[in-house]
Amino acid sequence: MFWLDRVFEEAHTALKDKIASGEVLTIRDEKTASGRVHVGSMRALALHGALKERFDEANIKAIFKYEINDFDHMDGLPAYLDEETYAPYMGKSLYSIPAPEPSAQNFAEYYAKEYIKVVEQTGFHPQFYRASELYLSGQMNEPIRVALERAAVVRKIYKEVSGSDKPDTWFPLLVICENCGKLGTTRVSGFDGEQVTYTCEPAAVAWAVGCGHSGRMSPFDGNAKFPWKVDWAAKWKVVGVDIEGGGKDHYTRGGARDVAERISREVFEYEPPFGVANEFFLVGGKKMSSSKGQGSSAREVADMLPAHIFRLALLGKDINKQVNFDPAGDTIPLLFDQYDTLAQNFWQGTNDDQSRLFKFIHPTESPELLSERYLPRFSLLAYLIQMPHLDLEAEVERMKGLPLTDADSTEIRIRKQYAELWLVHADEDYKFTLATDSLPEIARNLSVAQTSALSEVLAYVLAHEVLDGQELHTELHEIRKRHDIEPSEFFSALYGIFLGKASGPKAGWFLSVLDRDFLISRLREVTA
Repeated sequence: MFWLDRVFEEAHTALKDKIASGEVLTIRDEKTASGRVHVGSMRALALHGALKERFDEANIKAIFKYEINDFDHMDGLPAYLDEETYAPYMGKSLYSIPAPEPSAQNFAEYYAKEYIKVVEQTGFHPQFYRASELYLSGQMNEPIRVALERAAVVRKIYKEVSGSDKPDTWFPLLVICENCGKLGTTRVSGFDGEQVTYTCEPAAVAWAVGCGHSGRMSPFDGNAKFPWKVDWAAKWKVVGVDIEGGGKDHYTRGGARDVAERISREVFEYEPPFGVANEFFLVGGKKMSSSKGQGSSAREVADMLPAHIFRLALLGKDINKQVNFDPAGDTIPLLFDQYDTLAQNFWQGTNDDQSRLFKFIHPTESPELLSERYLPRFSLLAYLIQMPHLDLEAEVERMKGLPLTDADSTEIRIRKQYAELWLVHADEDYKFTLATDSLPEIARNLSVAQTSALSEVLAYVLAHEVLDGQELHTELHEIRKRHDIEPSEFFSALYGIFLGKASGPKAGWFLSVLDRDFLISRLREVTA
């Protein structure tokens, strides 16, 4: 079963009574805008966005709300920002910190704007809101009052679930210091029903310095914020969340989800939403951090791929399996290969899990992508565009064996655009330049066996006015066998005389698209 259908069925079972009543389901996700949002955050967003689309398909009313958390405090400075400039703002709410550029009204909004564009470009369209809206409007007032009154219960839950032992003077709230405006350095020590007692502690955390001020203040109407596990549970009730998953790290035994569920039930008296854990989206095998500036941003990765291929990267593997995106390796060519296989299966009318995946990787605003068209292999185009003597469309038309349609030409233009982008990031193994001026140094000392085998390649080329790439590729392997030469020895000679390196694109195709005069001349040069 397609993983999205499996998760949908699990959610449908868990929420059957509410669905039967006709009430609208609320799906929620969030991201703290503490810097450039890394692409790993798109995995959870895609899970929730695709679930919304799956409920739409089933004609079940659902909305997808996405929170930009701008009320959290800055507790880590991204490496790409000036430390001296932003050091004074450490510990303050993100929405109260100046933006790096005047194009946005605050720090959080600056990075949120970029991320929102990526999300919508990828074909997901949640209802965006800001955490500051919930706190400043007073919607969080009642949960704040309840949590402070039941602080002992919260402390007990932390102790029992996660082993975190909070002192009797600890309250689950951070207030904005009236003296210095910092949030992350304050400690609440008492609540009289209307006001809290607090201290802005100088050494409370390693990443910010509190001013030492102590005082009493109202914790309502945006003057305070929950620590995040309590915050998570409170927002479930305030927003009325029915479905919200999260990264697998939150779902570990005794982790954030376990703590939040207990708080939701025992403190806020709200049944926790249906949730499912998602595996990480890694870049080059590493998990990313927005606040530390580690990993590729969502913007950077989205720029490397058309929306439907980006969605394939996000949805193509079961949500319980890691995705490793290597922009310098073969990840992008393999994604296009996977897409081509899915497309052929779908266009043949097969009704299976792969067809279901093919449908959901296409943004609803791009229905034309579901229509059949010729799909030239991405890696092949990436090699073709490195040979400027070729007419790209003419070569693709030759491969197709039929005239190109308008849809075919559009597909070629799209793939050419993204192949050029990929080659900017790709490892040197995927790049080449034809050595047209002179014989490369690597090819100047060929063995007798290599020279003999290349002589037969020349004879084959001379005997065939038009070269078919696949037929030539098959013949090359037969030539190698007849000369009893190892593959690495034979093909390194073949690539070496044209590219000056020991590897290259599929050999038969590569030779078939070379200029015929150049091909014959170079083979004669090394076999004379």
